[in-house]
Amino acid sequence: MKISATAQGLAGICAAALVLTGCTSSGEETADEGITFWVQEDLPDRVAATQEIVDAFTEETGTQVEVVPVAEDQFSQLITSAAAAGDLPDVIAGISLPQVRTLSANELVDTDAVGAVIETLDPSTFSENALELTSDGDTRLAVPSESWTQMLFYRTDLFEAAGLDAPDSYESILEAAETLDTDEVAGFTGATAPGDAFTEQTFEQIALGNDCQLVDDGGEVQLASDQCVAAFEFYGDLVTNYSVPGAQDVDTTRATYFAGDAAMFIWSSFALDELAGLREDAKPSCPECADDPAFLAQNTGVVTSIAGPDSDAPAQFGEITSWTITDGANTEASQSFVEYMMGDGYEPWIGIAPEGKVPVRTGTPDEPTRFSDVWATLPAGVDTRAPLSDFYAPEVLDAVAEGPENLARWGITQGQGDLLGALQGELPVSTAVSDVAQGGDPGAAAETAAEAVRAVQASLQ
Repeated sequence: MKISATAQGLAGICAAALVLTGCTSSGEETADEGITFWVQEDLPDRVAATQEIVDAFTEETGTQVEVVPVAEDQFSQLITSAAAAGDLPDVIAGISLPQVRTLSANELVDTDAVGAVIETLDPSTFSENALELTSDGDTRLAVPSESWTQMLFYRTDLFEAAGLDAPDSYESILEAAETLDTDEVAGFTGATAPGDAFTEQTFEQIALGNDCQLVDDGGEVQLASDQCVAAFEFYGDLVTNYSVPGAQDVDTTRATYFAGDAAMFIWSSFALDELAGLREDAKPSCPECADDPAFLAQNTGVVTSIAGPDSDAPAQFGEITSWTITDGANTEASQSFVEYMMGDGYEPWIGIAPEGKVPVRTGTPDEPTRFSDVWATLPAGVDTRAPLSDFYAPEVLDAVAEGPENLARWGITQGQGDLLGALQGELPVSTAVSDVAQGGDPGAAAETAAEAVRAVQASLQ
C-alpha cells in the first residue's frame, strides 16, 4: 500500500555519493541492449501483473526490460547504493512527489528525456495540477502517472439517522464526532502514532484545510502560525475526546472502522477495495458484515476536501506517483518504454490496483477521456476482483476520480519540495500530533515542530 513517502535521508547521503561517483548509470547502452526498470511494487501479484505488461512491450519492440521490484521502505537505501556505485536503473516507477524532488535535487533525473516523453504523449492529456506538481517551473522532473487520494470516510447510515450533514469542515466534523460518540462507537479515529509518516500525512490534510502551510512563498516556516495552531487544536480535540484510546496508526484506524467501532476515519483510497470485502487479510468485521461483506462499502460516504475556519477554500491531500528516467540512462529505450506504459500499457497498469491508481492521464489526443472513463470499470481487489462501481455510488467514485485536480501538498508549490523530501527522515509533525493527542499544548507543539523544520531546512543550505 502506497501511503508513505520514503525518500528518508537520501538528500544528504546521495549528495556525498554524487561527489564520489557522479551518481550516473553507464549510459552506454543502445536500445537493443535493453534497460533496467525499478518499480516500487513488491507484492507478488502486482509484480507478476507488471511483468506481463513489460513482456508485451518487449514483444512489440524487441527491447529487453529487467524488472526489479523494490520495497517502498527500502527505496532510499537502494537508490543511494546504486548511485554510489554508478549503477542507477534506467527507469523508475511509483516515485512519490517528495522522492521526485529529492532525485531532482541530487541531479539524478534526465529532465530532457522526461520532457520529451510528456511532449510526445501531449501535455493536454494530463491533469494540469499533476504536471505542475511534478515540474520545477518549465522543467519536467517526472511523468505523472496515477494518484491516490486521502479521504475522510464516514458512516452514511449513522449520519442519516442522526440528521447530520456530510463532515466536510472542522465544524461539521466536530459536531458529528460529538453526536455519534458513544460507549460502543467512537465518533472518529485518526492517526496519532509518533514517528509515523501516516500521522504526518493525516494531519497535513487537516492542516491544508485551514490554510496551514509548511512554508510561505518566501520559504519561511509557518507551522507556528495561527492557522497551524488552530489545526493542531482541532485535531487534538477530535482524537482526545472522540476517538479510541492509545496511539493509532495505519492498521489500527482501519481495523476500528472496519469493526464498526468508529463513525469516521481518515485513510487513503486504497481502502475502497478492502471496504468492499475484496481482500481476505483486511476484511470488514462489523456485526452487519457477517451476512453482507459489502455492508460498509454500501454505507460509507467520502469527503475528499476539508475546510477549516481560517481558509477561503477546502483542501485535499493525496499522492501522485510518477515515472522518471535517470541521468545517464539508455535514453531512447527508456523514453520508448515510458511512452508505452503511459499509452498501450496504461490501462493494464492502472488496472493492477485501480483503488489506488486513479489515472492522471485522462486519455489520448484522439480519445480525451479514454482512461478516466475506463477506470471505475476496472476490477479491483486482491483475493476477489470486482469493479468498484459494483459497490459504490457514482458520487463516491466521481469524488475519487476528481482528486488529482484538487490535490495540494505542503512545500511543493512554494518551491520547497526538497525540504518536504528531507523531512521524511525526521517527521517532526507526527511527533507534534502525538504530543497534542496526549494532552499537550497545541501552541507549544506547533512551535517545536517549526523549530525542527527550520533545523532541517538549514541543513539543506
